[in-house]
Amino acid sequence: MYSPRIQPVQPPYAADVQAEFDRVMPPGMPPLKLFRSMAHNPRVLQRLLAAGLLDRGSISLRERELLILRTTARCGAEYEWGVHVAVFNAQAGFSPEQLADTCAVVPNCELWSSAEQALLALADSLHSSATLDDNLWQQLSAEFTESQLIECLVLVGFYHAVSFVVNGLRVEHEAQTPRFAR
Repeated sequence: MYSPRIQPVQPPYAADVQAEFDRVMPPGMPPLKLFRSMAHNPRVLQRLLAAGLLDRGSISLRERELLILRTTARCGAEYEWGVHVAVFNAQAGFSPEQLADTCAVVPNCELWSSAEQALLALADSLHSSATLDDNLWQQLSAEFTESQLIECLVLVGFYHAVSFVVNGLRVEHEAQTPRFAR
C-alpha cells in the first residue's frame, strides 16, 4: 500500500479554502481527502471545483455516474470510483453486478441498456485511443443529442484529469467507501 504523497490539510482551513469546501460539501460532512490534498494550491482547488459536472446536466444522473465509474475504473482511480459509488449509487441504482462490471476488462452487455452500452464504449474508446470511430459516433448519436454528447465527452475527459490527480497524489481512501469490485 502506498502512502499519500501530499498530506491533506487539516482544520482550521484558510478562509478561501473553507469557502470552497462549504460550497461543495453537504452540511456536516467533512471535506474529502482529495479536496483537502488539493487545498495546498487553493487556486487549482477552486478551478477544479468550478469545473465540476455534478449538477443537473443534460444527461441523467445514472448516465453521468456510469461514465464516471467506467472512466475512473479504466484509469485505476479506486479512490474516485469508491467515492462515487458511496455518494451516488443510491440515486443511480446500479446493482452489485453492474458495479462490478464497471471494473471489468470487457463489460457484460446483458447488464446494460443499449444507451448504457454506448456510454461504456465511449469511455473505453476515449481511454484507449482518445477518439471515437464513426460507427461508435453513429451509435451514440442514435441515443443522445448533440448537447448530451458534448457533456459526455467533457465528463470523461474531466474524470481522466481527476483520476490522474488522485493516482498521482496517492490520495488515501475515504472511510466507508468501497474498493474496486474484483
